[in-house]
Amino acid sequence: MYIHTLNEYLYRRFGRKIYKLSLSSGCTCPNRDGTLGSRGCIFCDGAGAFAESGNISVQLSAAKKRVAAKAGAQAGYIAYFQSFTNTYAPAEQLRPLFLEAIAPEDIVALSVATRPDCLPPDILELLSELCRIKPVWVELGLQTIRPDTAEWMRRGYDLPVFQRAVQQLKGSGAEVIVHQILGLPGEYPEDMTATARYIGQCGADGIKFHLLHVLRGTDLEVEWRAGRVVPMELDAYIAVLEECIRQLPREMVIHRMTGDGAKRDLLAPLWSGDKKRVLNAIHAAFLRDDLEQGSALI
Repeated sequence: MYIHTLNEYLYRRFGRKIYKLSLSSGCTCPNRDGTLGSRGCIFCDGAGAFAESGNISVQLSAAKKRVAAKAGAQAGYIAYFQSFTNTYAPAEQLRPLFLEAIAPEDIVALSVATRPDCLPPDILELLSELCRIKPVWVELGLQTIRPDTAEWMRRGYDLPVFQRAVQQLKGSGAEVIVHQILGLPGEYPEDMTATARYIGQCGADGIKFHLLHVLRGTDLEVEWRAGRVVPMELDAYIAVLEECIRQLPREMVIHRMTGDGAKRDLLAPLWSGDKKRVLNAIHAAFLRDDLEQGSALI
């Protein structure tokens, strides 16, 4: 069995245990502020895990306290601007936030979640500047390569926009991580594996797999209650996850095997709320099937 997992990659690169600290830049999203739309993507609950803005040093301190019990004194951290579109502001507004976030010695890298259509020249130059200080990861939510599915979820950009963004980010020196959702309505296993294969070939450095799950208060909840969305069962999810991993180059880092929402808001599938059980089931299946990342590419 061979899987290029994030934990192994981080320990090999930095020589110690690394934890992510979720921060907020205070940015919104063009898919929520009326530029592209006002309702966001169909699965977005509009809250964000840490959507508040505020002093970065205070946010860092609070985030470290959340992981202090397991981190230990020797741990390193990644400053992770997670919620919404964290390049959706002028570079001069973001520069001091990002610089403050990576200033502490125990911050080993910066991770910025954004959209591929929110990377104007001043932002790309800022990212290039930051890359000369510490490693920079940029996370892009592609989710699927099917145009009809992208339209259904209200993604708001076409595939060429994504591909251009990957090329520009790589040119800036940033590392690119791409999100894919498994279980989108109307998509068959071959559609999901085609998306994974594309991500593996597009120039990205890493991938995050997510299960389509229904959160309270989203437009996806309406579709689910109407019976138009049927979430995957655990066995089906693991089976397609394995097929997707077989499509990925061996050197691509897998940052996540699944995604789950806050338990208080999770409506379906309820099995996804038991993260320990899910990860144990995934690991057991990988061992059982002697899964080899990239085996479909040989």
